[in-house]
Order: sequence, then structure tokens, then C-alpha cells
Amino acid sequence: MFGLVPRGSWLAPWLSLMGLAVVALVTLGLVQGRFPSGGVSGGSGPGQGPVAGRTPTPSNVVLPDPAAEGLPGSIVYVKAGNIWMQTGKTVTQLTKQGTDSMPSWSPDSQWIYFIETRQDRSTFSVRGDRPTRYTLTYPILSRIHPDGSGRQAVKSGIFRNAAGTWFFWMREPVMSPDGRTLALLSDAPDPTSSDVVVQFFDMKTKTFHKPSLPENSPLGHQDPAWSPDGNQLLYVKNGRDGTRGAPQILRYDIRSKRVAALTGPGYTSPAWSPDGRFVVATKTSALDTDVVILDARNGNELLRLTNDGHSWSPIWSPRGDGIAFLHIGGAVVDLVYLPLTGTAPQWTPSKLVNLTDLGGLDPASHPSWYLPPDQRQSASPSPAAASPSPSH
Repeated sequence: MFGLVPRGSWLAPWLSLMGLAVVALVTLGLVQGRFPSGGVSGGSGPGQGPVAGRTPTPSNVVLPDPAAEGLPGSIVYVKAGNIWMQTGKTVTQLTKQGTDSMPSWSPDSQWIYFIETRQDRSTFSVRGDRPTRYTLTYPILSRIHPDGSGRQAVKSGIFRNAAGTWFFWMREPVMSPDGRTLALLSDAPDPTSSDVVVQFFDMKTKTFHKPSLPENSPLGHQDPAWSPDGNQLLYVKNGRDGTRGAPQILRYDIRSKRVAALTGPGYTSPAWSPDGRFVVATKTSALDTDVVILDARNGNELLRLTNDGHSWSPIWSPRGDGIAFLHIGGAVVDLVYLPLTGTAPQWTPSKLVNLTDLGGLDPASHPSWYLPPDQRQSASPSPAAASPSPSH
């Protein structure tokens, strides 16, 4: 059950009561359960991050930095269990239940997909023992329009069998470029016989399809990322090297069903450049996380953007001219942006821009960025047209 117990163990339901906290740590790249602290340092010079000891703004407030004005498109992220959208220096709170995480834009910008967490009282029997009452915490795959309207529950994680009621995980939903298939992490449909791994969710049939992808059981996968043309999916195969985490980015070809390693151990949270030529990722060590750019063909590291050990979950600007990522300083997580000048792959990082000020953002929810196609500019060739979704 996502790194807690062997596959199929009936101990899994009980240990899963602690699972949400454990999963959040795994999402950050298996960095030994610690978040680094300190000032931010961009690829171009001294840090500009929050001063150590300062506290984040209240849970119902996100203060944008004035320097964010003019940034194209809209970025969604999470604070205190609520989804926020930032357009330039204008910030809008989209949800208010305090139960939401892991938002991502649909390719047509009509929806933002995310995971809602709900609670209920239920009963479950372990190995035929007497049924026990407990508080069930389970996920709901959900979506909402970017104006905050039309909230919908797409798929419940509730699982029922003869032993009672339990749940399967659903995490990190990302929509395919053709808008038909979500890639996400799940142990559906039966959490007693699967690890949390990459699955495809068909939006028409509302069913799961599990591709045959290598894993290190029971650690499972994380961080699915579609290529711009929809032909490939990057994901992270979690692993261990002794007591240290050893996550590795793999590439799955949708058409041939083949899997190949993009990197060796030590990389998480991949994100494709808009033209599909590059991948930005988090480089991990025992305690640190930094942001690097990789060659999408072979995984070679082309440019290290940070050296502070406190940066992770990068995303490309939809124009391909910069990288936004999460950074922690003084125990407060903020969103920052690093513009890139010059011609790829010989970029020069510019001055770091703080997009939020003492935001206190959710460290386990990747930001997601959307810009209308007619506003995107790219010096590189456009990606090929999206291919059909994975066949079931």
C-alpha cells in the first residue's frame, strides 16, 4: 500500500490511516521525511527568499509579489486544502472546503482536475476478524471550472467487498492532450491486491486501465507527465538505496507500450517543455532537492537552475521561456519563477521572481500552468498532433 506493506497484505487498511502523511513525503522525492529550510538561490545569484522565522499569511490569504505582474497565463496551486489561481499578481480562491489538493489544468482550460479528501464512518473486517468501526478518509477525483463554478465529483475512491468498506488511493491526476484520458496514481480497483501505480482513467467509460510498468514493490510510482503530443508519459519509479530514496524517471511509449529509463536514480517530478525537447525535473539527494533541465531524448543534465537544496516541483512556462517551482525558506513554501534568456539549450537564467510572498503553499501539490495557444510563442518546432489515448 504505497510503500507501507507488501502487496495484498490485509494489514494495509490499518496502516493506511497514516498513509496521507507518508504519501506526502514520498511525493517530494523520498527525501527522508524532511523539508529543507533556508534562503532561495536561483541559477543567477544570491537568494531572495523569505527571511527565516517569518510566518506564512493566514490560511485564507495568498499575497502575490508585485513582481508577478505581467506573467502570462494562469497558475493553480494549493494552500490549506484550497485551490487558488494566480494570473499575474491577481489571485483568486477557487475552492473553500479545505479538502482539496493536486490540481492540474485540462488542455482546453475548461476544467481543473484535483483530488478531494472526504471522511466517513465505516466498518471493515481484517482477515475475517470481527468488523471494526473506524473513521474512513478517502479520495474523490474531482474537477471544477476555472471561475470556481461547476464542481463535480468524477470518481469516488470507496471500495467495498465482503469484508466491508475501505478505499483506493487516487493521486496526481493529469489529462492527456486529447482530453480523453487522465493519467493518475492509484491502487484501484482493489487496494488489497495492488500498489499505488500509474493508471489511465477513461473519461467516457469512467474505468481504470493499468499499463504494465516496472515498479519496486511496494513503493509504487509518482509524478505522471504527458508529452505535448500525447505519445509518451514520463513517471517516477520509486526505489531505495539502503535507507535512502532512489527515485528514477522512466518513459512509457503509449503506442509501442515500451518502457525505458530517462534518468538514473535521484530524479523526480518531471515536466515537459512546450516543444517536447526538454524536461525540467527535481534532482534529489539524501536531504536536498534542486531544479535541473534534462535533454528529453537521453536524460542528460543540461542546466542546473538552483543550488539551494530547497526547490522542487518545477513547471515550464507555456512559452518555454522560464521555469516556476516551489521553494521553502524559513519553513514557508512559496512559488517562484526563473526566466530563461538565450537560445535553447544554451539558456542563461535571469533574476529570480517571487510569485507569492509568505504563501504557505501545499508542498505536495505540484503547480499547474495554462496559457491559451494563441498567446504562446516558441522558437522551437511545434509538437506533432496529439495521438489517440491508450487503448483499453
